[in-house]
Amino acid sequence: MTTSGAAPRATLAIVLLGFLTLPMLMSGTTVALPGIGAELGATGAGLQWVVTGYFLAASSCMLVAGSLGDLFGRRRVFRIGAVLYTGATAVGAFAGDLAVLNTARMGAGVGAAGVMAAGGAMLASTFTGPARTRAFAMMGTVAGVGIALGPSLSGWLISALGWRLTFACFAVIGLVMIAGTFFAAESKSGVRPRVDWAGALTFIAGLGLVMFAITRGGALVPLVAGLALLAAFVVVERRSDHPVLDFALLGDRRFLGWSVGALAVVAGFAGALIFLPTYLQGVTGWSARDTGLTMLLLTAPVLVGPSISGWLVNHGVPGRLLLTASLGLLAAGNALLTVLHPGIGPAGLALPLLVLGFGSGLAIGLVDAQAMNFVEPARTGMAAGFLNTIRGGSNTLAMAVFGALLLALVRARLGDAGSADRVVAGTAGDPAGAFTAAWRTLL
Repeated sequence: MTTSGAAPRATLAIVLLGFLTLPMLMSGTTVALPGIGAELGATGAGLQWVVTGYFLAASSCMLVAGSLGDLFGRRRVFRIGAVLYTGATAVGAFAGDLAVLNTARMGAGVGAAGVMAAGGAMLASTFTGPARTRAFAMMGTVAGVGIALGPSLSGWLISALGWRLTFACFAVIGLVMIAGTFFAAESKSGVRPRVDWAGALTFIAGLGLVMFAITRGGALVPLVAGLALLAAFVVVERRSDHPVLDFALLGDRRFLGWSVGALAVVAGFAGALIFLPTYLQGVTGWSARDTGLTMLLLTAPVLVGPSISGWLVNHGVPGRLLLTASLGLLAAGNALLTVLHPGIGPAGLALPLLVLGFGSGLAIGLVDAQAMNFVEPARTGMAAGFLNTIRGGSNTLAMAVFGALLLALVRARLGDAGSADRVVAGTAGDPAGAFTAAWRTLL
C-alpha cells in the first residue's frame, strides 16, 4: 500500500465531515416528505422513492466505489463522490417535478457511495490499533450527530425556508467537503491491475435490479434479471485475477459475522427512523419542527453510543458482547414502540425511542472497526465498500419491506388503494385507525 500527504488529522476531519453531512440529509429528507408531496402532488410509493432511490443507488455502488479506491486512490474516489453528491443535491433543490427530484436523489446516492466507502477505507489505512478504534468511534459519533440533527435541523429549516432551500444548504456544505479533500492524505494499493469492468457492471446492475424489484413489491421480471446478473457476477469474480469482490474476504467467518451484524442493526432501526416522522405529522398533526425535535429521542443516543462502545473495547470488553447488547436493545425498542397511538405525545415515545437509539449507537463505528481488524491493508477499500453495501442494502430492504407491508395492511383495512396511499404518505390522517393498526402489527 502507498500513501501520500502525511495528514492523519486532515484525513480524519474530512471523513468525519462526510459522515456528518450524508446521514444528516438522509434522516432530514424523511421529515420533508409531506411538504414535497404537497408541492409536487405526489403520494405513496412515488413519494417514498425520494428516500428509497437514494439508498438503492448508494447500496448498488458501494462495493465498486471501495474497490476503485484501492486501485486509484481512496481520497480521489472520495472527492469524486463528494462532487456527485453536491451537484445532485443542488439539482434536487430546483426540481420541478417528482421525476427530476428522484433522479437527482439517485445521483446523490451514487456520490454518497464514493464518500462512504472511500471514507471508511481512508480511516482504516491511516490508523491502526487503539487509534483505529477511536477514529471509527468518532466516525460513528458524527454519523450519529448527523442522524440526530437531521430531523430537527431539517424540520426547523423546512418550517423557516421550505424544503428546496434546505436542500440548497446541504449542497453548500458539500462544497466545503470537496475543498477539504485537498488537505487529506491519499492511499491506495501498491499494485494497480486493470479495472474489473465486467464484475463492476454486473454487480451494480444486478443488485440495483433486485432492490428495485423489492421496492416495487417483488416485480418478477427485474427480480429474475437481477438475480441472474448477480449469479453472473459470482462466476466473473471467481475467474478474475483482479475481482471487485475477493471471495476470500468472505471466507473469514469473523469478518462475515460482523457484516451480518451490520445488516441486523440497520434492519432493526430503519423502520422507526424512516417512517415514524410521516406518522407523527400525518396522524398526530405535528409540525415538521415538532416532529424533528421528538425524533431527537431516537437519534440523540446515537451521539454517545459509539464513544461508549469504543471506550469499552479499548478497555477489554469483547466487541461481540457489545453487538449482542445492541441487537437486544433494538428488539426491545421495537417491542416498546407498540404503544404508538394517534394521541401519543413525546413522553409516551421517550422510552421506546431512547432504547432504539442507544441500541443503534452502540454498534455504529464498532462494526467497521472490528471488521477491519481482519482485513489486509491492500483490501480496506473493498472491505469498507462491502460493509457499506451490506448496510445500505439492508436499509433499502428494510425500507421497502416495511413500507410495502404498511401499505398492504392499510389497504386491507380500508379496502381502497387510493385512500391507503394517501394515509401512508401522511396526507389523509388515520381513518378507522388503519395506519396505527398497521404500525403495531409490523412492530
